[in-house]
Amino acid sequence: MAWLVIWPIINAIVRTIWRPDQTGDYGLDFSSYAFFFSDGYSLDNLSITLWTTGVCALFLLVICLPIALYLRFSQGRLPGFVQALAIFPMFVPSIILAYAFIRVLGPNGMVDIILNSIGVPKIRTPYLTPWGPVIGLVWDNIPLTVLILLSGLGSVANQAIEAARDVGANRLQVFWHIILPRISNSILVALSFSVLGIFSAFTLPYLLGPAAPEMMGPFMQRTFREVNDPISAVTQAVITFGFCIVFGLFYVRSVARNQRK
Repeated sequence: MAWLVIWPIINAIVRTIWRPDQTGDYGLDFSSYAFFFSDGYSLDNLSITLWTTGVCALFLLVICLPIALYLRFSQGRLPGFVQALAIFPMFVPSIILAYAFIRVLGPNGMVDIILNSIGVPKIRTPYLTPWGPVIGLVWDNIPLTVLILLSGLGSVANQAIEAARDVGANRLQVFWHIILPRISNSILVALSFSVLGIFSAFTLPYLLGPAAPEMMGPFMQRTFREVNDPISAVTQAVITFGFCIVFGLFYVRSVARNQRK
């Protein structure tokens, strides 16, 4: 952990703030950070990354929570089939997902061909727009989110739900007063894991997203390889890590609170 995680972080921070001046003497230099937070293009990339992360987290909660509730309180063969479908994206590599996305929703893809065959005008493809990475990242993160929420729902006792129904509680009241308080920790953990993965994603934003503005992952890679500016690339990495620390603190706080309970 010290070798693969802590030391690279410390090294990256030191490289970006302890730099030589024109005379070759080393000293504190925050010019790379000043440039990032004063550069409109860099701020646009950070903004689109935060926007994509927030939208994906919202969609994951809206999509995965009903699936997890259905799987927890349903019986029979159909819930097993639904669970298999929900977990299936876990076994599809991101590069394959991006290729399938392009072939289905891209220009002249399957959707365009079907709509054209029935005389319906073309739809505007989400490919190479900010919505392209959103669709791909949401689909890619459904399995982990569903599994974490389903694990949290395992702590909800059927007796508590039956007791609430016996006193006249409807489904919404059962969910709000019985189920939600017991899975709030799991929701926070699921969103924390998803946000950390989405914020630092590279493959799907690189292949499906627009050229500008771009998410921080492709932005760092382009700055390092095409612009040949390693200091700026490392600065972007440190800033990305700083935001991930904030998101990670929610997970750490949730685990600590759960242990105290």
